[in-house]
Amino acid sequence: MQKKLIALAVASLASGAALAQTNVTIYGVADAGYVYSQGNRPSGMSNPNFSGIQSGILSGSRLGFKGSEALGNGLKAVFTLEYSLGIDENNGVGNTGGLNARQQFVGLASDKLGTVSLGRQYAPGYLATVNNSPLGGALIDPQSFLSSRAGNTITPNSPARWDNAIAYTSPNWSGFTAKAIYGFGEADVTESTSANGKWGLGGNYSNGGLNVDLVWQTRQNVVSSAVSPSFKVGVVPGTPPTTTITGVPGIPAIYSGKNIEEGYIGASYDFKVVKVMASYQGQNDKTAVDNDNTVWTLGAVVPVMAASNIHLGYGQVLFDKDRNFTQIRDLDGDSQGATLAWTTNLSKRTTLYAGYIWVKNDKKIPAANVVTPGGVPQAVGYPGETNNTVTAGMRHTF
Repeated sequence: MQKKLIALAVASLASGAALAQTNVTIYGVADAGYVYSQGNRPSGMSNPNFSGIQSGILSGSRLGFKGSEALGNGLKAVFTLEYSLGIDENNGVGNTGGLNARQQFVGLASDKLGTVSLGRQYAPGYLATVNNSPLGGALIDPQSFLSSRAGNTITPNSPARWDNAIAYTSPNWSGFTAKAIYGFGEADVTESTSANGKWGLGGNYSNGGLNVDLVWQTRQNVVSSAVSPSFKVGVVPGTPPTTTITGVPGIPAIYSGKNIEEGYIGASYDFKVVKVMASYQGQNDKTAVDNDNTVWTLGAVVPVMAASNIHLGYGQVLFDKDRNFTQIRDLDGDSQGATLAWTTNLSKRTTLYAGYIWVKNDKKIPAANVVTPGGVPQAVGYPGETNNTVTAGMRHTF
């Protein structure tokens, strides 16, 4: 009898310890596909093309760990560690080059008060663009590759993941959720402790078939290694010419004291027989780079049969660059992109996909902003020409 009581006591203690442990979930995405892309060149120049296997075409391949621990009174500790994988090559976990973090943060969460988190995490523009894109921000989605080439942080790509950030996400109030984030620049600039800092505000309303997102994001007192004596910007006092704040030897860092501001509005509505969406965003670059631009998109998702969808997307980026580093000419131009894609779910976790992407670059498009679909080298695109891309692949989530 005494042995039974001791055994019960030990089991009780072990059970209590287990309950106190953090619940950890391992998750991920394995996505890869074939891509063929051909670009045009002016007469007399050879046309470039690209052919190969690419990772993360429909969704970025990743491996993640997330967990929570109940602390009592509705409060819990939470964390996420999520890393990018390039499954088409030796890139990711196990690669000697190290890990590429998509997200890594720790925080406190409350159902009534919301979540405060610290680390590398999504700015509001990330989920907003995903919510209102026909392919959920995939590499072949026009919103994705247009906003990426435009140099915006309101994008479903890496610039929307901010380092050194503190973020607050509200609870869901009858369909409305708010998010605020500040990313510390942590640059050694004497003129401003906010140099290279970022802040953003976002609001999302989702109820029934309607989804609406509003976002504002600002990069503060931008520090740049792009230098030109023709611009009235100041070199940081006391910075030797062989060292820089940006860590690039031999190029003095420039403290512009100027901001880059971005705004976004997007919406979608699910009519069941078709889901439609649209978005509009603008960037006001007050630095010497002057990378002003606007991006607008339209899209639709049409269910066909039980587990398949047709995805349609079109978008345009318009640049308004009144000057460049060479001071030769204005760089106003635009690029257009359209995607027709098909997805079919073989199961809850496995999806097959295929797509065709068309891109047209204006003759005056800045060379650094020539648009090609995600996963296609930028060299395939050329000002004043078009490129055509086809892709097919498979995504598995776990």
